Amino acid sequence: MAKSPAPKDIDKLSFEDALAELENIVRDLEAGTGKLDEAIEAYERGAQLKRHCEKKLQEAQVRIEKVVLGPKGAENIEPADLD
Repeated sequence: MAKSPAPKDIDKLSFEDALAELENIVRDLEAGTGKLDEAIEAYERGAQLKRHCEKKLQEAQVRIEKVVLGPKGAENIEPADLD
């Protein structure tokens, strides 16, 4: 199944805003309140928010890995150790 592109409103969200909305969706789904159709829509939006957050994290990792100054000031490209 192909991933649908994120809605324009999600694309404009910062990582922090998208994560906060995702946390609210998870909290609501865990509470089990609301109708089934609303829960399905919330789950779908949550999946889109998750993909958006993952994309933002990947972009940040690429920025971190771009340039690392070596001991003599030479530029080295090294992967960031984020684990």
